[in-house]
Amino acid sequence: QAYLSYSNVAALTHLAAKPGWEITRTLDDIKIWTHEEGDALSFKVEMQVKIPSHLAFYLLSDFTLRQQWDKHFLTCEVLQAVSEEEKIYYVTSPSTRSHESRDFVILVSQRQPCKPCEPYTVAVRSVTLSAVPPSPKFSRSEVLCAGFQIHSSSSSSCTVCYFNQVTSGVMPYLAANLTGSSKSIEDTALECIKFLE
Repeated sequence: QAYLSYSNVAALTHLAAKPGWEITRTLDDIKIWTHEEGDALSFKVEMQVKIPSHLAFYLLSDFTLRQQWDKHFLTCEVLQAVSEEEKIYYVTSPSTRSHESRDFVILVSQRQPCKPCEPYTVAVRSVTLSAVPPSPKFSRSEVLCAGFQIHSSSSSSCTVCYFNQVTSGVMPYLAANLTGSSKSIEDTALECIKFLE
């Protein structure tokens, strides 16, 4: 478990630090970036938020609040609180026109910065839990690497970066056509900012 937690945070830190991110959209408070490598497509959504970074960290690391702003989350429950910094959640997402409802078992690892210049981190990856086998009602899906990095801009504002690495199988509506679906990413980002502020 300790290894999984460590690799969860390390994978997100590594993804965030990769060179070659390309900006695809810029709005007032939102920038969307993409990164392609082999069959993995990653995207980064950068949001400017007018609340302190520690508060954004508190709100974003509790995934049971996620349905309030992310329509891709239908339900979310805590399966296991592994430690104060690690929780395992069971998430279901609604069906789309082309896909049945999906479900996920995810490990969420939260880390406060060790140094003032470092970001708050909320890292997400799928895990396997024997207590929650795949259900015939859902298509079990996998999160490779996702999460948030929250950088403090001032005492009352911060930059929230959301990362997600998708393979062609995980989020077909994203991977199939990022330009068309950037609208859905934008809408979710706007909802996120509204929720945080």
